[in-house]
Amino acid sequence: MSAADLSNAHWRKAMHSAQGNGGCVEIAGNLPGLTGIRDSLRPQDVPHVTSKAAFATFLADTKVGYYDMDLPA
Repeated sequence: MSAADLSNAHWRKAMHSAQGNGGCVEIAGNLPGLTGIRDSLRPQDVPHVTSKAAFATFLADTKVGYYDMDLPA
């Protein structure tokens, strides 16, 4: 499998990344058929790349709480 060409990726920081919650995520949604995901605090690291369909499914599942964890109070 070849690496995705991310040279033209336009990275956008998630709205809640700057609120001190430790979640620092950037998304590149302008790639044909792909979505790039990276840690905005470590942009030099290799990003995760997935299909737009898989990322859309992940977002939909997240919005309905599929990945919510029961954390101790």
